[in-house]
Amino acid sequence: MGFFDRLSRLLRANLNDLVSKAEDPAKILDQSVADMQADLVKLRQAVATAIASQKRLQNQAEQAEAQARTWYERAELALKEGKEDLAREALSRRKTYTDTATALNAQLSGQAGQVDTLKRSLTALEGKIAEAKTKKDMLKARAQAAQAQEQLQNAVGSLNTNSSMAAFDQMEEKVLNMEARSQAAAELAGADLESQFAALEGSDVDDELAALKTRLEGGKTPISLPMEGGPAPQLEPVKVAEVNAELEELRQSIDKL
Repeated sequence: MGFFDRLSRLLRANLNDLVSKAEDPAKILDQSVADMQADLVKLRQAVATAIASQKRLQNQAEQAEAQARTWYERAELALKEGKEDLAREALSRRKTYTDTATALNAQLSGQAGQVDTLKRSLTALEGKIAEAKTKKDMLKARAQAAQAQEQLQNAVGSLNTNSSMAAFDQMEEKVLNMEARSQAAAELAGADLESQFAALEGSDVDDELAALKTRLEGGKTPISLPMEGGPAPQLEPVKVAEVNAELEELRQSIDKL
């Protein structure tokens, strides 16, 4: 294989690949339908021309046949008048027109076959164009869907999935840690709040204890110690019922805490 043959094949392969990549299905479909429409216009023109030619041949054949009948009538008239030479001349003219009409009718038959063929081709092309127009939109939609799917797959394939998932997991772990710290801070704040309320409640207990002492003492002034050499103070006896009642109140107060 020669060098130039290899070079030519390489150039053609690269050009074909370049053209294939540059082809847009939607544009190619539109252009194909446009080309078929142009062909349809040309075929219609050809059919119209063939029909016009057929009509012209038919008119010429009818005129030739009419002239042939006219000259035949003239031949009859001349022969009736005894003018045989004139009748012979009329029949000669009649034969010319008859031969012309026969030739024209033969052409007309061939022309009619061509017109029928062109009409069938025109009908078939119109059907193909109608079908192509129907399929065009569907094929364009399928081509667009395929291109979108291909772009999506390329985009997904270009992503670094491992690093992305690792970053995602790292951020998830960070969020969990933040939530844990937030919950711990809330619990600590709650514990501090409980301690503050406990302190307040403790002060209430102290107040109740002081009030209880006051009630037990019966509102009496405290007993002072005797002076040296002075007489000892007289103590009043404690009533057991009063002590029991105060003790019961103390128990009830403690149960309410």
